[in-house]
Amino acid sequence: MRGAVTTLDDLLAPQSIAIVGASEDKRRIGGRPLAHMIEQKFDGPVYPVNAKRDVVQGLDAYPSVADLPTDVDFVLIAVPAKGVGDVVRQAAAKNAKTVLIFSSGFAEVGGDGIAMQEDLQAIASETGVRVIGPNCLGAFNSALNFYPTFTSTIDRATPTPGGISIISQSGAYGSHIYMVSHMRGLGIRYWLTTGNECDVNVSDIIKLYAEDENVHTIAAYAESIKDGPALIDALETARANRKPVIIMKVGRSEVGAAAASSHTASLAGEDRVYDAVFRQYGAYRARSTEEMLDIAYACRPRIYPTGNRVGLVTISGGAGVLMSDAADDYGLDVAPMPDDAQAQMKEILPFAAPRNPVDVTAQFFNDLSLVPRFTKLMLERGNYDGLIGFWTSVAGSPLLAEPLITSLKQAMAEDDDVCFIQSIIAPAEIQAQYEEAGFPCFEDPTRAVAAMSALMRFGMSFGAAAVDRPDIPTAIELPDGALSEGDAVSILVDAGLPMAVGMLATGPGGAELAVEQLGGERFVVKVASEDIQHKTEVGGVRVNVAAGEIAAAYKEVVANAERHAPHADVFGALVVPMAPAGVDCILGAKVDPVFGPVVMFGLGGIFTEVLEDVALRHAPVSVATAHEMINELKGVAVLKGARGADPADFGALAEAISRFSVFAAANAHQIASVEINPLRALPERCLGLDALIVKASGDHVG
Repeated sequence: MRGAVTTLDDLLAPQSIAIVGASEDKRRIGGRPLAHMIEQKFDGPVYPVNAKRDVVQGLDAYPSVADLPTDVDFVLIAVPAKGVGDVVRQAAAKNAKTVLIFSSGFAEVGGDGIAMQEDLQAIASETGVRVIGPNCLGAFNSALNFYPTFTSTIDRATPTPGGISIISQSGAYGSHIYMVSHMRGLGIRYWLTTGNECDVNVSDIIKLYAEDENVHTIAAYAESIKDGPALIDALETARANRKPVIIMKVGRSEVGAAAASSHTASLAGEDRVYDAVFRQYGAYRARSTEEMLDIAYACRPRIYPTGNRVGLVTISGGAGVLMSDAADDYGLDVAPMPDDAQAQMKEILPFAAPRNPVDVTAQFFNDLSLVPRFTKLMLERGNYDGLIGFWTSVAGSPLLAEPLITSLKQAMAEDDDVCFIQSIIAPAEIQAQYEEAGFPCFEDPTRAVAAMSALMRFGMSFGAAAVDRPDIPTAIELPDGALSEGDAVSILVDAGLPMAVGMLATGPGGAELAVEQLGGERFVVKVASEDIQHKTEVGGVRVNVAAGEIAAAYKEVVANAERHAPHADVFGALVVPMAPAGVDCILGAKVDPVFGPVVMFGLGGIFTEVLEDVALRHAPVSVATAHEMINELKGVAVLKGARGADPADFGALAEAISRFSVFAAANAHQIASVEINPLRALPERCLGLDALIVKASGDHVG
């Protein structure tokens, strides 16, 4: 069992370091980190380990870690893969807290490399030494001049300590992110690459960054997540500590052919699950390095609006339209100013456009006092959670920059908890003056809107209550073998789900008896067979069948199934009372290999098949979260009563979603997926009309 990484100091704040495979040549992998330590003046003993040299880069060298004159906190390893295990054991014997391994040739190459990496995992587990890597590019702690890395970026761009920290599975791309960050003027305190993650992984480091008082923003790059619950725990820690997590998750998998047996499996594909988990637990998924660093930069003032109402103030009507369009794309509310407040603005400047965007026109050049006067009105009367100002190159004028900054500061004097992003074109030294005054700056106004959207997402996440997860009951014992539709319905009814319950008939007479016992006038007849996944495709379903026609309907669906699926074992038909007309939805859950149970809700028909309009969450979910899922759908208006129809019972739907998610979470160890399709939404209730449970072994029927 891998233990918890204790503190960031154990990993990145050692008192002493040994470099195994240290080289005299500063250009070599084993030479770079030693040169970094010397040139950057790491404050602590550095021990080169090289069996062939007595002195390396002016420091006394030792034949092995075992020959070091004292214990050492951190051991960096840059030797061929076959010798790494022995070095790690020696490091543990010297009471090292952390070992970082540059060496490649492990699981990434397969074969014997897999066994060697498993040996490293075993050593870490047995001794308690933490292992970063193997096959990683290293790390740094800029505040301590600690640079156990062979990246060449340190030579060209010595890090400036700051509140942003980076974690990356990819060494080369992690180095790229750092270099671009440095070029953007972002201070980076910690930078760490995890490589093959035989022990320490991305989730561990996100959590440690979240717990470190020196870190205010976390940027992460990941190709895969090995431990979903650990990532969720890390994101919850960051959220609780108001630490934004900006994550680039790359690598999108297509759903395999095996997923075709249920809509849930195909609609809850891997990438959708990552999206859902990031959103649910407060992380922002960036799609590019530019977006990631834009957001990290905008986080520097540490102002996170708690709503999504944005006020736009501009000297260009065209820019106002552009920003409004972008705000709509990001789901921000460009709410208009109240009519009387617009009238006040007109009194101040008759030819202004005061609605929102608020256009102060070219009069801005003549009277900079318009900025605080208009902005004050926007904050007091518009109740905007954040503001974006577009001043283009005017703001970069040496003559106007200082008075504009003064006006902006005056405008925000009583609202220092409101984020005000500027879209300007200015020389670096003038832009720095805006930034020092607390105003993030972007040349492109649409990037300013995107950054504001991220800040608002963080603010609303930080301000919300912790993710509410219902208690998970004891798992049920599923029957042996494949589960029929009747089995699935019965199991879900026992779990508290509202299901349409029918009777199994094994002959036309049995179908007529079912009608007598069930009561009603209209029925659905569905062929019963564990070998038929999709009953409608073989003509195995009849709907709206009158009581007097039930025997004929039974014969028809059985005959159709035997004709179209001659090898199927048909053991009768299910007779179910016909449900009232309503809006058909889909409710499903699957067990994701990384995150475990995930619940999905969406509208049926074209919304599912074509538009894929579904909402996902990590399960279980509360009733409140279920309401969020319903309202997240693009087609939610259909449930609210489109074209004069009665609205659906949202309370019943939310209760069903929550109970269903609890069932999936409780039984995640023995199911692959479970689905109610359709779940019919009605004005005063909801009702499941068909059910499917796919056991973890793959036993199921459609």
